[in-house]
Amino acid sequence: MSSTPNRRQALKFLGAPIMLPLSGVAATSVLSACGSGGDDSPAPAPKPAPTFTSASFAAMAAPTLADPAGMAKTLVASTLDVTLSDASKQSFKLAYQPFFMTGDLVSDGKGGTVLAGAYVDINGKPIMDTTVAGKERQFFSDSPDGTSLLSLPNPTVTGLKGKAVFAVVQFEYTTWAQDGKTDMYGKLPSPIAVLTLDQDQTTGKLSLVKYHNVDTSAAHGLWITCGASLSPWGTHLSSEEYEPDAFTIASNSMFKAYSKNLFGDETKANPYHYGHLPEVTVNPDGTGTIKKHYCLGRISHELIQVMPDNRTAIMGDDATNGGFFMFVADKEKDLSSGSLYVAKFGAGFSLDPAAAGAPISWIKLGSATSAEIEALANTLKPTDIMDVATADPKDASFTKIWLGGKVQWVRVKAGMDKAAAFLETHRYAALKGASMAFTKMEGTTVNAKDKIAYSALQNIQSSMVKGNAAYNEAYGVGVDKALNAGGVFAHTLSTGQKDTAGAAISSDWVPSLTRALLVGEDIAADALGNTGHPDKVANPDNLKFSEKLRTLFIGEDSSQHVNNFVWAYNVDTKQLSRLVSMPSGAEATGLGVVDDLNGWTYITSNFQHPGDWGSIHSVVKGTLEPLINTNYKNRFGACVGYLTSEATSLKLNKV
Repeated sequence: MSSTPNRRQALKFLGAPIMLPLSGVAATSVLSACGSGGDDSPAPAPKPAPTFTSASFAAMAAPTLADPAGMAKTLVASTLDVTLSDASKQSFKLAYQPFFMTGDLVSDGKGGTVLAGAYVDINGKPIMDTTVAGKERQFFSDSPDGTSLLSLPNPTVTGLKGKAVFAVVQFEYTTWAQDGKTDMYGKLPSPIAVLTLDQDQTTGKLSLVKYHNVDTSAAHGLWITCGASLSPWGTHLSSEEYEPDAFTIASNSMFKAYSKNLFGDETKANPYHYGHLPEVTVNPDGTGTIKKHYCLGRISHELIQVMPDNRTAIMGDDATNGGFFMFVADKEKDLSSGSLYVAKFGAGFSLDPAAAGAPISWIKLGSATSAEIEALANTLKPTDIMDVATADPKDASFTKIWLGGKVQWVRVKAGMDKAAAFLETHRYAALKGASMAFTKMEGTTVNAKDKIAYSALQNIQSSMVKGNAAYNEAYGVGVDKALNAGGVFAHTLSTGQKDTAGAAISSDWVPSLTRALLVGEDIAADALGNTGHPDKVANPDNLKFSEKLRTLFIGEDSSQHVNNFVWAYNVDTKQLSRLVSMPSGAEATGLGVVDDLNGWTYITSNFQHPGDWGSIHSVVKGTLEPLINTNYKNRFGACVGYLTSEATSLKLNKV
């Protein structure tokens, strides 16, 4: 009898080349399928199949100028070590597999091609880069970011050899126009795409077969989409970062350019339509639809995490004088209505992982539906909602707050509390006494088994540092000295919590205590130029947790590491392992973990803006710049992809 079926099942059981399936693959039938060599004697009883016990990652070293090529690409030299219940071990050398590089022409699934990461206006027409005469071309992003990998029960995509898998990918911005002088940050409407991937059922390999641009016109276009997560119900939860300040919008040249590129009119875009949470639903045919939720607060949305109850969500707020926000939906799997809360921290905030931590209480800002807040956004001007002064008005009806590192005085107009809560969320939360102290609170994720959520603080500086001009002692969050390298914090999730007014919070997943989990270390520049310890996390951004691997994955957005890394932190063994090094100057983005997708485990990982040189790159730039330019379209291209393992490291299960 052919051994091919057995080989295929063993491949799947061990997860090569795409990590390992951690759902129970029935290997008993595989073993019995080997037969007894063709004689008539009864086959021996099959042995119980070994099951997955634990996994660990063997770290790679940080690349150096001894290998310039390694510093100028996505480098993976780590391994996944798996222990099975029979005490046997398997080791898989990891590798990186891109789906595409932005600026590539990829299949549209209709026999044609489409430009990956390309920008279009509100009518779907290409937005052209005309900064170099005679070389006009459509703008495309160098900054792919949040990515969700998912499957649907009844896909209708045809022409696949394996099973249909889908990925939603969003593109945060593009850094420069072709001339290398025109700054394009925030001036183009963020595209978002659905990828149809063909999953090989023998190897688990994913191959791009269709790229579909989602029509964002119903959501008024998208603004600086950054991190993302997969909802428990299988949708892509996007983000709009750095909400434009409606009070200063007339002088905001970036927003005017955005409006011009999106609508053809620099005054048409309404700032209150941006800074919200878009949700993308993938259709069975590989297309996608989008809706924007207006009731989760208008903040610097970075990465939302919905808890296992399908109702409670905690949110990153990537701002200076940012807050820690929570939303509790009225109904499961529906973010279109609910209640918005913001945290107030008690004494005990510390950078010491051994410290007890700080208790959290929750201020309710309001309850609303997305439809009613969108209606307010459509009709209200900022001066309809509140009065804002940048100099002390000497009027007790105003409240002094800190916003974006600066002092303001605010007063809500009569009857406008709901509008203020959901459209001027930062100002309103500060007015209500929230701990608006954080600097760049980025990704969030959850460890459901232990009921712990995690938040990344890219930097611990300015508004978090005692004595700084942006610091407010009343916010209850302060450190004696800045830690620019940032850290990851853990939040205990509790039941039976009440808000500060004494009302019960309708959730069993409420953060009640926060403490430091991992912190970076600022150093004097080393021989390569790193100002964050290269063997510790620096400027964490993306966070994702794997329940079955018991591992917290951390992606960096670091101006302190010459190469940004993706790390794996095992929450049981406390082992921190460097998995991936991104091209020098590039940020690690698009981090995602799917424990079981048709029996396979995947880790998605992108990067953005390779060769985005800063002062720390002075040692390496001269050597690496030509290599980066060659690898990534003169720095205009960046990759969307996932971690896999090299087939050469494959070891089959014993039978």
